[in-house]
Amino acid sequence: MQIATRVTRAGIPDAAQGAPFLPGPVFAAPFHAAGEAKDAAYVYARTGHPTWTRYEMALTELEGGQACVFASGMAAVAAVFGAVLRPGDRVVLPADSYFGARALVDGFFTQMGVTVVKAPTAGSAQMAHITGARLVWLETPSNPNLDVCDIAAVVAQARDHGALVAVDNTTATVLSQQPLALGADFSVASDTKAMSGHSDLLLGHVAVREPAWLERIVEWRTHVGATPGPMDVWLAHRSLATLDVRLERQTANALALATYLRSRPELIAVRYPGLPDDPAHDIAARQMTRFGTVLGLTFADRAAAEAFLAHATLITEATSFGGVHTTAERRMRWGADGVSEGFVRLSVGVEHIDDLLADVAQALSSVSRVEP
Repeated sequence: MQIATRVTRAGIPDAAQGAPFLPGPVFAAPFHAAGEAKDAAYVYARTGHPTWTRYEMALTELEGGQACVFASGMAAVAAVFGAVLRPGDRVVLPADSYFGARALVDGFFTQMGVTVVKAPTAGSAQMAHITGARLVWLETPSNPNLDVCDIAAVVAQARDHGALVAVDNTTATVLSQQPLALGADFSVASDTKAMSGHSDLLLGHVAVREPAWLERIVEWRTHVGATPGPMDVWLAHRSLATLDVRLERQTANALALATYLRSRPELIAVRYPGLPDDPAHDIAARQMTRFGTVLGLTFADRAAAEAFLAHATLITEATSFGGVHTTAERRMRWGADGVSEGFVRLSVGVEHIDDLLADVAQALSSVSRVEP
């Protein structure tokens, strides 16, 4: 079956007369476990939980490798770093990766003796620094710049040097890009974003090529307690059934908006990997089936960006991305992404494209035109 069909049934139990399609969340911390604890399927909710199991089965089917769910995307990121890196190791990180991942490595793992080397995502620049690395961390498309790297090429070079490769696949999602099939050892995502898509939960996951790594990832989750609540996991599992149709609408909207916006004189630049002339397009087209829901817009300055956001009525100003509602924010307000004061990350929702285009047009009317 096509993945669009499989995602509607992933992790769903076999039909049983009178039973629900997807059993509801199990609210329990301890479980009945008389005698030998190893004889019980579940003992204590920090070590395993039936609601997690179903969602992890779904993720495993979609990712092509065993999956482990976490309380947030950052908890999933930390698990890979924590399971792999030891004092004296070297990690290669995108200079433009999610600022939380950079902050974690710089603020914690360097203190335990890990050497960090950073290089841009564009042009697969990290390949020049793989020699001697224990782990190569990729994020493609990157957030928020939307640059891409060639996953298969990085993996091939990493294999030659004995390095592991992890891919932050949050922006693309597993339905649009398959890191494990491209050779990566770890596929990581914040399920808070497009995977669940309704902006109402925190969640993350890690999927692995080799089962031995799953044991270490699960061990990390158990020891640090980075465990999700059953309601969040159940909501995310329920949301998988609409992931393909959500992405179909959102990515079509994103391409239409990007095509329109790059013709507007109020903008200096528009980034979207789906545009044929975007610097990321050629590589993205080889390794992605869809180009994502996020656009990068560069206005002349902070005032222009803020005027646009203030006058838009269908664009909610908020952080995060991938949800069914169109959202945007001026990223430099966080001061961590190395973007200009006028850079806006726009996450495109499922609204009707005609309404989005009309709203964007009227919002741009408040912005001064950029002289050629």
